Amino acid sequence: MKHLVVDGLRLEYRDIAAGNSERPVLLLLHEGLGCVAMWRHFPEKLAACTGCRVLVWSRAGYGGSDPYHEARTPNYMHREAEAALPALIAALNIERPLLVGHSDGASIALMFAATYPAQTCGVVAMAPHEFVEAETLAGILAAKTAWATSDWPQKLARYHRDAARVFSDWSDTWLAPAFRDWNIESCLPAIRCPVLAIQGVDDEYATLRQIEVIAARAADVQLLKLAHCGHSPQRDQEAAVLAAIAAFVARLSGSCR
Repeated sequence: MKHLVVDGLRLEYRDIAAGNSERPVLLLLHEGLGCVAMWRHFPEKLAACTGCRVLVWSRAGYGGSDPYHEARTPNYMHREAEAALPALIAALNIERPLLVGHSDGASIALMFAATYPAQTCGVVAMAPHEFVEAETLAGILAAKTAWATSDWPQKLARYHRDAARVFSDWSDTWLAPAFRDWNIESCLPAIRCPVLAIQGVDDEYATLRQIEVIAARAADVQLLKLAHCGHSPQRDQEAAVLAAIAAFVARLSGSCR
């Protein structure tokens, strides 16, 4: 594991190099309970099937990365998209990455692409959120029950320096009344790069409206709806996701430089 300091915070990351310099750099953004290690072997497989350099990092407070000193607010994903992610990209000295995000990470990727259209080659959004649904809240309430009644805290502690804070920051923020009106649909028309939006038909945290609204509002969107797939397409339908991203990368190769 490598580390770099961004805005005073020591962040962990992995850099999986590939040989084709004409291909875009893929920058992976994890979900609300994720980190570098929780991507498992997906980054290596992604590098192998695309020929791309793949960078994957743990946001502040996740995995072994330093936490923010202040408490989380309902605008936490805006902060990541508008400030933290640009600072990381500058620190890594990469230009126009192709962002591959999952869940919260996919929402952050979409917001970054809308805010910095000239700096984004493309976005792969897996199980993204653009607004809060009843299904999302029900899924998080079920997760809170599982957290209190199972060995989930011990399992998550294998991956995070402070697993309890990771879980409470995620669940308490999404369930807070102040978060009910969170919505990023208005930013979608500002996205100028191609988007591949992927979602499982059996997603336990959202309906397919989440990716359909991207296609309705952004200019260049390809949808992939996967059967027998929940909230983690890269695990539930790994082969289909890798093939779709490889084809997407092939389409964009050369345009990201």
